[in-house]
Amino acid sequence: MEELVECVPNFSEGRDQITISAIEKAIKSTDGVYLLHTDSGVAANRTVYTFVGTAKAVIEAAFQAAKVASEMIDMRYHGGEHPRMGALDVCPFVPISGISKKALIPMIEEFGKRLNKELGIPVFFYEDSAKHAKRRNLANHRSGGYEHLAERMQKSWKADIGKSFNPATGGTVCGVRDFLLAFNVNLSTKSVAVGREIAYSLRESGWPKHQSKHIMAKRAMKLKAVKAIAWHISDFDKVQVSINLTNYLNTPLFKVFDSCRILAEESGTQVSGSELIGLIPLEAILACGRHYHPNDDATESELIESAINELGLNELATFDPQKRILEYRMSAYG
Repeated sequence: MEELVECVPNFSEGRDQITISAIEKAIKSTDGVYLLHTDSGVAANRTVYTFVGTAKAVIEAAFQAAKVASEMIDMRYHGGEHPRMGALDVCPFVPISGISKKALIPMIEEFGKRLNKELGIPVFFYEDSAKHAKRRNLANHRSGGYEHLAERMQKSWKADIGKSFNPATGGTVCGVRDFLLAFNVNLSTKSVAVGREIAYSLRESGWPKHQSKHIMAKRAMKLKAVKAIAWHISDFDKVQVSINLTNYLNTPLFKVFDSCRILAEESGTQVSGSELIGLIPLEAILACGRHYHPNDDATESELIESAINELGLNELATFDPQKRILEYRMSAYG
């Protein structure tokens, strides 16, 4: 089986097209790497790139992209809606075929060492690369954001690689993980507070302890593998529940969406649609199609169309299956 690894680095720049294009060029210029998708958000001030290749090629492309980012992004002047702690904020590696997590983990550790040695970036490992259980969760690394990273590194949250805080680049979280779906659900309300209540009620960790007696906390669904926050995105003038679904086999995407719709209605608002960041595996969207489509003998294209319509994926921008479904996008490169 051919070795194939996916990398989905998130960079803290979504407004300056020169920087976005320079990072993209660094990725595309690496032999054996195929850039599948680039997704930028102005309000979030963040760009997510999706590319695949052999482990060695993908790691090299990620480093070259990080090098460009370290030269062109200065975190001292960065602002945006999305939580972040560095220029290359998070860099996950997902084994798709021909290589195991166990084999990939030490390769990513070497990648982290190189980031620190050559670029001076403090590195933190998460998910399957985490050294301790409490470090698996990305949110634990990002707590306090870039603004409190220097203090945390001195006290409670030392870097796995590197001792010094880099004020220009901030820190980078990287590691090996399973496929993740980044999914934003759009609400009709203008209230971020309502969106936050829905997010708390969706996510596996539930409501914050200090708000556990809130009248809405009793409806917490605590969906497995779901992380969620809420924000207002000025790009679309929408309040969104921003969701990371870390295991779409455990908790299907349609269950997340339907649950969000129920919670929204209970809050006196509605779900108007949704958006996916990056790519989605074919099976994940087909599962939604099978859930929503009335006919058991529907074709693959009919199931996909049903999923797009029911999830409202066309609300903010046209959802093109050929460009947004992982297997379809990869087939374009043979």
